[in-house]
Amino acid sequence: MTAVYKQRVAEVDELLSEKKIDAKKIRAFAFAHGVPEGAGRRATIWKILLDYLPPDVADWPKCLAKTRKTYNEFVDDIIINPHEQANNDHPLNPNPDSQWNAYFKDNTILSQIDKDVRRLCPDISFFQQATPYPCPSLASGIETLSERVERTCLESAQVQTSRMGITKNTVASKVPDEELEPYKLLPKGQEAHWQVVERILFIYAKLNPGIGYVQGMNEVIGPIYYVFANNTPVEWQEHAEADAFFCFTSIMAEIKDNFIKTLDDSACGIVAMMVQLMNLLQRCDKPLHDLLVEKQQLSPQFYAFRWLTLLLSQEFQLPDVIRLWDSFLAERSRFDFLVYTCCAMLVVQHDLLLENDFAHNMKLLQNYPDIDVHVLLHKAMELKQQYELEHQDVLSR
Repeated sequence: MTAVYKQRVAEVDELLSEKKIDAKKIRAFAFAHGVPEGAGRRATIWKILLDYLPPDVADWPKCLAKTRKTYNEFVDDIIINPHEQANNDHPLNPNPDSQWNAYFKDNTILSQIDKDVRRLCPDISFFQQATPYPCPSLASGIETLSERVERTCLESAQVQTSRMGITKNTVASKVPDEELEPYKLLPKGQEAHWQVVERILFIYAKLNPGIGYVQGMNEVIGPIYYVFANNTPVEWQEHAEADAFFCFTSIMAEIKDNFIKTLDDSACGIVAMMVQLMNLLQRCDKPLHDLLVEKQQLSPQFYAFRWLTLLLSQEFQLPDVIRLWDSFLAERSRFDFLVYTCCAMLVVQHDLLLENDFAHNMKLLQNYPDIDVHVLLHKAMELKQQYELEHQDVLSR
């Protein structure tokens, strides 16, 4: 541990030891340096940055107890109670308010969630490991969501819902047993971390029927849950599910428009963000902009759509994604900084992109090469400082 790192650890620990948290200082520190590992620092700071924890530390126990109780009620109302009520109903009940009718409708959403979360962050084993804190009600014998998917044979069809709301069912080809092995259910009474994430996403979809679940949301919840369930005090790990749900909901409140097809062309939609990105690139690297946009006509929809929608969660390894998010979450205008970061991703590859043809540039941008994210962040901060005074003009022109 270097002297500089020790100094930063001491600085952030001092900030967190105050009776009243100075959120402005916390934001400035996390944005510039990231959050030092260990002692639950990152989980605590992310909760502060997302306004999940109030400034007064003395209020934390009361606030956390309230939100965690609320989440447990969501689990009961959305998963436990309907399951018990459905057992007292008849599957062929024609009443549109029948519990079985809702059950069958939910299966479409659930099957897509189940498919996505089983393969969440495949480069690490964490999400396939058992959580030490399974849901007590489900672990005691109530059917889990993943068991429900398998029991109703939804694995025999791939149900895909596009951002346009179109559902497509296709018969699935048999997947080799050895490929499915890491994703098999754990023994009764145990839950893998991906099953916890599945429950979070299903509850979010049920509480937000206007958006429901859209493929890619699993990539947004992944880093949040991972941070909250790792390297944190035991009493916080126990409630990682509830805390992750509310922090995920907070982020989705800001980016949900990216997942709604009808809002793509709105001022807050994903198309507007891509326009902002191209405007910024034209301002800071016109030769590269002209090559990609004018000569090669390499539309940002081919690469930046995923970058912006999923907050770069699929472009880098999880530790690097987490470091990027330290800075994203620390900025009040965090999704403006996301645009600067995406622009930096293009600018740092300036020479290579200018040498390549369309096909090679497409491949490079869709499979972004390994890079030190600190170099990337430094460039993004440099762009931000350079154009901050002209911010509105650059991003809106």
